[in-house]
Amino acid sequence: MANKFLYILLSVLTVLGCSPDYSIVTGKTETIIKTETVVETETITEEVEVPVYIEVEVPVYIDTGFDDPGLVWVDSFTQPRTVDGIDILWVIDTSGSMGRFDAQLMAGIGTMLGALPPTSWRLAMISNDPSRAVLESQFPLVPGDDVLDAESMYSAMSRGGREEGFDAVYEYMITNPYSSTWMRSDAGLLVVFVSDEEEQSDDHFIDAVDFISWYRSMRGGSVFIASIVNHDATESLCDYPPSPIDVGTRYMDVTNAFAGNIIDICNEDWSAGVADAAASIEPHESWKLSHGAIADSVRVFINGTVVEPGITTWSYSEFDNTVYFNTIPSGGQLVEIGYRYYPTSDTGI
Repeated sequence: MANKFLYILLSVLTVLGCSPDYSIVTGKTETIIKTETVVETETITEEVEVPVYIEVEVPVYIDTGFDDPGLVWVDSFTQPRTVDGIDILWVIDTSGSMGRFDAQLMAGIGTMLGALPPTSWRLAMISNDPSRAVLESQFPLVPGDDVLDAESMYSAMSRGGREEGFDAVYEYMITNPYSSTWMRSDAGLLVVFVSDEEEQSDDHFIDAVDFISWYRSMRGGSVFIASIVNHDATESLCDYPPSPIDVGTRYMDVTNAFAGNIIDICNEDWSAGVADAAASIEPHESWKLSHGAIADSVRVFINGTVVEPGITTWSYSEFDNTVYFNTIPSGGQLVEIGYRYYPTSDTGI
């Protein structure tokens, strides 16, 4: 880029004679009264250097001593707040047609009770009828309770005929004062929807997108969803495929938005899916890397600050290409694991 020149025009007034040929009248407004004046002008050109900034893209990498440093990759996750416990809501369709699934329901809840960690969880059941959920006041199941306790809660649960699972969650968590006596703002949250009909909320959440946005804002984003619903006739395990209006599309949409587990309600055994849902809420004690890492290149950052490996921090195992946290990151912390890898020899472990 060529230098720019700044041209300055200077006017030089030459006064002829010994006595002043002008006078200045002071006051609110300055006035110059000129008489005979000869004005000579001179133009001076002065070159001024103007700084020029050129934006260039420069590849930056740390010199590792290798001729080929490989490619750089960063795996990342936000530690679920389930480190501080997990609150669980089973939102159950209480219409008459659901009676045929009572055995699977109790077996599924029993499986979850067995799969949950030994401490820091609480579980309650509510109807998917908002008018009943807003009145529910049963004390939640806690560590030490078993499937018999779950059966007692289910038997005592308020029942209604409305199929509005999204609104039921809102009414219980936001409107029902009892929920605040046991639900914790610093714990993770898992909602399990169970219904043999489509979700039909029309008050707080007109569509699935509205519920997704609201639910994602809860618990600092440490939220999870599972659903046990009717699948499309082409995939359903039911002896008699469900009508299209009974397929739980809205439930499945929100579950997929949170990478949750979806179980066919006509599956005779819900245990595997429920166990997976319970496992998905566990805090990360380790992280398997996406690519086969070059061992000495692995770096761990927590909330943007590098953490050195050590017996009280973390270690990397080449055997299974996994970073193990000797001190588990706290709930809500952003964990980033950067490393180099060679794509040609990447095992995809």
